[in-house]
Amino acid sequence: MVTQYKCPNCGSDMAYDSESGHLSCPNCGRQDDIETFPETNIIRKFDPGEAKEYHCENCGAVILTEAETTATHCSFCGAPVLLADRLTGDLAPAKVIPFTVSKEEAVAAFKKWTKNGRLTPRGFTSGDRIKKMTGMYVPFWLYDIEGKADVAALATRVRSYTTGDTIYTETDFYDVRRELDLSYLKVPADASEKMDDDLMDKLEPYNYEELKDFKMPYLAGYLAEKYDYDDEQIFSRVESKIVPYIDSYIGSTISGYSTVSYTNKQIHTNKKNVYYTLFPVWMVYYDFDNKEHTFAMNGQTGKVVGKPPISAFKVAAWFTGIAASTFAVVKAISFAVGGVFW
Repeated sequence: MVTQYKCPNCGSDMAYDSESGHLSCPNCGRQDDIETFPETNIIRKFDPGEAKEYHCENCGAVILTEAETTATHCSFCGAPVLLADRLTGDLAPAKVIPFTVSKEEAVAAFKKWTKNGRLTPRGFTSGDRIKKMTGMYVPFWLYDIEGKADVAALATRVRSYTTGDTIYTETDFYDVRRELDLSYLKVPADASEKMDDDLMDKLEPYNYEELKDFKMPYLAGYLAEKYDYDDEQIFSRVESKIVPYIDSYIGSTISGYSTVSYTNKQIHTNKKNVYYTLFPVWMVYYDFDNKEHTFAMNGQTGKVVGKPPISAFKVAAWFTGIAASTFAVVKAISFAVGGVFW
């Protein structure tokens, strides 16, 4: 794998200077500490022959594997024919969270999970209905984000007291100002067009203590999807994730007042570092009632997400039970207070 350090000033390739112990730009003379060099200026690319890229002509999926792995079926649509190319010069992942849940453990965990649904049809949990289970690395971008908030608000504290027969209400007014600097580290967003964003979001959280520098051997035995969206294209989705947290934090700093009315609230976000990362996911394709249902499992924690089928009979029975219980409670209360309920 080739790693390039691009000069933040002029964009030239920087090299390590043994005398200073820093990265040095031969073009403009800038020097930077390797340990604090901005991730956004580091470019990693595959060496020739280091990886393969498979193209599915049926659904258009692009899948990455190590050079020794042969993919014969598309992990998305199941098409049997894939066209392979040697991957050269393409952007390589910076980080990876390796699989810790084996396929056997994933199968057992999923079967256990299917039995937890109280409203699923009776036959949903019986028999071996797993059509296919594929372990794949899903492309994510991890963002280190700096948030700034400039807030102005009019707040009040209201106090009431009684003197003699007169009730007094005293209101104090406050001009509240807040200037906040906040940091959010490694906020994830999947970069796959084919993966459902809501499904991928629900697989969180991942344990970042197991985040590793990417190396090709981690792909051995698994597939990896190539990203469809770069970090600029999905940054707005990440902003929509963190702005509510910033807004909540602003509110927590303005407490103890009777009322708060914002006269100005400006929130700005800026990405400091971005990491192209692969997260482990088991994709489960499950047959039931002549339909294929898709579920996803976090390949690190074993968390399962997806929408199982719902039994109309069980739903009706559940509502009937609730209605009967409510009727019994109301009748008991009516009897206790001396009333009549029919």
